[in-house]
Amino acid sequence: MKVFITARVPEEVLARITLEHSVEIHDEDQPIDRARMLKGVENKEGLLCTITDRIDKEVLERAPGLKVIANNGVGFDHIDIEAATARRIPVTNTPGVLTDETADLTFALILACARRIVEGDRMTREGEFKYWAPLHFLGLRVSGKSLGIVGFGRIGQAVARRARGFDMKVLYHSRTRLDLSQEKHLGVSCMPLDELLREADFVTLHVPLGPSTRHLIGSRELEIMKPSGWLINTARGPVVDEKALVEALRHGRIRGAGLDVYENEPELSPGLAILKNAVLLPHMGSATIETRTKMALMAAENLLAGLRGDRPPNCLNWERF
Repeated sequence: MKVFITARVPEEVLARITLEHSVEIHDEDQPIDRARMLKGVENKEGLLCTITDRIDKEVLERAPGLKVIANNGVGFDHIDIEAATARRIPVTNTPGVLTDETADLTFALILACARRIVEGDRMTREGEFKYWAPLHFLGLRVSGKSLGIVGFGRIGQAVARRARGFDMKVLYHSRTRLDLSQEKHLGVSCMPLDELLREADFVTLHVPLGPSTRHLIGSRELEIMKPSGWLINTARGPVVDEKALVEALRHGRIRGAGLDVYENEPELSPGLAILKNAVLLPHMGSATIETRTKMALMAAENLLAGLRGDRPPNCLNWERF
């Protein structure tokens, strides 16, 4: 069958697909433009896309024979699942593959913010490191502080496990509470969101993006946080009202933020880039060789199963057909 792949994938992934099917690929790291997407998907039975591709009714109408949409990523709000389901097209993603990488990066951001790692690197490179002094370039201790985890699925729990190594007091807020034995095992306490925001020194977000979580953290929530608190977001950009965050950072309502995702990615809200109390990363939560390869292989297996007419291993809408 004919397959369209919207971005570069590892060679072993491409070889796995071409072993069974004919492949057309947009073999670039630069996101595919709309015209190329619409042209590429024409008369294809399989589509392997990424989180930067908008897969809507217009795309689906160009491929009336489409049998499967395999997303090379976890998030899927860029895909019109309702439209795909109406056409009985399985839509898949790659859950669970980036848990440890995202948890690691979360702690990298916590440490970078608290210990002023990015500022220190920049100062040293610019030749401003002239001497050591007792009160020079002071940051904050992470060990022993309180960590508030918003969203306590696989990634949130992985962050909690890492926090134990820093003797942190771990609080969490989640739609579904763990049973008491699990809480005791992880050494965590569940509480309402507002209470968590008031108490935590670091607040880290690990919720999916949906109607109930869009702008979950806005002006009101930022006002509730400690003035000495830090906000960390490695989840999805629109979970935070970025304009409100810029204002909170600019006026010192919170101490700072560490972000890997943005509301209108890759664009930043005006004023964010110049703030010294923000550490900004280019959406690299899953960016290890091991994880990006595993993610693409998982997407390929979903694609191949769908083309065979089987239920893909990670199908989002199979039960709705």
